Amino acid sequence: MSFVDTLRQWDEAVTCVDRQDLPEALRIFVAIQEKNSKIFFNIGCLHLLTKDLDAAEKAFDCSIGKDEHLAVAFFQRGMTFYKKERYEESLADFQYAFKALRGNQLIDYKALGLRYKLYACEVLLNVALSEAQLGNWEKAHEKLVKALDYKTDAKLNLIDKALDSALRQKLFKPVEFPSKVLFRPNKHYVAELEKKDYLGKATVIASVIPQDAFSGFAPLQPQVEDGPTRPKEPEVLRALEGEPHTVLFEFVPETSDELAVVPGNIVFVLQKGADNWASVIFNERRGLVPYNYLERLEISLASKKNERQRVSQPPTREPPTRPKRKPGLTPVGNSSGETRKKDEGPTDNSYIVKLRFTFNFAVSVPPESPYAVLIETVSKKLKVPPAAITLSLTSEVTEESVIDASTEMENVWSRASSRRITLWCKATEQTDGNQKSEIHLVAIHSYESSNPEDLSFHEGDKITLLSRVNQDWFEGLCNGNTGIFPASFVEEVPVNGQ
Repeated sequence: MSFVDTLRQWDEAVTCVDRQDLPEALRIFVAIQEKNSKIFFNIGCLHLLTKDLDAAEKAFDCSIGKDEHLAVAFFQRGMTFYKKERYEESLADFQYAFKALRGNQLIDYKALGLRYKLYACEVLLNVALSEAQLGNWEKAHEKLVKALDYKTDAKLNLIDKALDSALRQKLFKPVEFPSKVLFRPNKHYVAELEKKDYLGKATVIASVIPQDAFSGFAPLQPQVEDGPTRPKEPEVLRALEGEPHTVLFEFVPETSDELAVVPGNIVFVLQKGADNWASVIFNERRGLVPYNYLERLEISLASKKNERQRVSQPPTREPPTRPKRKPGLTPVGNSSGETRKKDEGPTDNSYIVKLRFTFNFAVSVPPESPYAVLIETVSKKLKVPPAAITLSLTSEVTEESVIDASTEMENVWSRASSRRITLWCKATEQTDGNQKSEIHLVAIHSYESSNPEDLSFHEGDKITLLSRVNQDWFEGLCNGNTGIFPASFVEEVPVNGQ
């Protein structure tokens, strides 16, 4: 039994005593498996109240066995012996109780959970009474005189009456322990037994389900077919800008103003163009998505039923063809009109160089800049030394595609369209002037991406490691595509093994 269980039963038993239910309290105390000296003391006191002196004696024996310095336990066992008329044993226990006081006037047991003060003068009075019962009246008188040295004002009258009786060799009443006063568990520990809700109750702030107040955890439940009618749109959707639509097919963007979405995403259409492109908001980002990839989301019982059918049986048809974008008919891909400005090209004569790195970024350079200006601009952007950067016209670095100081930059800039050009960039770390070689991996399992940022590959494909996202995910380059993938799907191979 744990300490918590013992504490709980102890508190229950004391509560029963407060309710005058002594049999139940005694039953609970006896049922405690790991009893300490205080619990045995309480059991002895309850047996004394029910006048079961033999059981009380055994309980006080156990209490003293657990704590040989518990003076009040010797005092109570002495009273038990006295009531059994075993005066010699009661005398020994009263004397040991007085010895345990160690010359102090009293012991206050309040700190131990017992509201009782054991006075030395009262213990000596019981010692004198035991001597008197044995016929030793002179010793009884000596003990009472000694009790005067330990008396307090409150106990003076009691000692005086006992002295008067002893002088006339008449017995007097013993000092008894008060009834129903027991050791109680620490109130601070008892308070901790109550369960506390430190997190509080969650509150639903926004939900697509009207009047949704559920904030716990539960599996998906079937919807009631004949439930009450619901509004066409819940308040949370009406508060958002645009019309809610569900994505039916995966869309991979080809330009910077398009958004990547997968089936099941919910987007908000801001504007639909005549060329079948729509300006939408998804995850606080704004961009273009083909409208024929979307389906309007109707918040009604009928649409919920259709949605369940669609989820249970995924569409088998192929996604529609990508619509052609027509100038003037395609909506703006962002709220500030930057997309349209980008299509028109830079406002000045500078060239915009888009670089595909472990992430995509762009830099602006003067028209037909030499290689030194271009590499210095990229170096400042990446905060990497120019010697550690390799630029190329394609994703694969070859002698024909690499751009270095010997490259004729006129041929590079001739590839630009509307003063825009896309290049590939690689950077290697340097240690003591020596570049670290690339790390190459081989796929030991095939992996199909479930998100636009993932990298798909087949078993046996060679992958160039770009970065380690964490211990479980890597970022790499395979077949001209970059993305992240599980580290457990690949293993490292030597460079000469490629």
